Amino acid sequence: MKITSQDEYGLRILLTIARCKDPEGMSIPQLSKAEGLSGPHVSKITRALRLAGLINSTRGHKGGYLLGKPADEITINEAIKALGGQLFDEKFCGNHSGTLDLCTHSVDCSVRSLWAMVQFTIDKVLDKVTLQELIGSEEEASCALQRITELNASEVLK
Repeated sequence: MKITSQDEYGLRILLTIARCKDPEGMSIPQLSKAEGLSGPHVSKITRALRLAGLINSTRGHKGGYLLGKPADEITINEAIKALGGQLFDEKFCGNHSGTLDLCTHSVDCSVRSLWAMVQFTIDKVLDKVTLQELIGSEEEASCALQRITELNASEVLK
């Protein structure tokens, strides 16, 4: 499994917007400079985030991007899915059929079960982590994520 550049940059842009104190938000040039990305790349990412309702844009000379809802209501899973980073979905097998129309294992596939379980596990974790937990320093985020991990472990043991 690889985390795409779109996933990484998208989360970074979302966090930069969440940390912004300016009520006008951040413009594409500001986000571009803050993250070291080209303007067109930032535009592509902010469009995906905006279409998912994670950020809102304001027009005009002082226009910019603001969170579409509070940081504690935006899950990382929601952001990753908006950016296109889900590991496994129903279309996966159809996209990996080789030279045939259907995968030779489309009826009985143990590998599909593995990827579905991996995606389920990732979703469970990323649904519990919100943007709010990542806004602080790396140390603060690490502590918040440790608490979430401990809560998940206790739920699994029940």
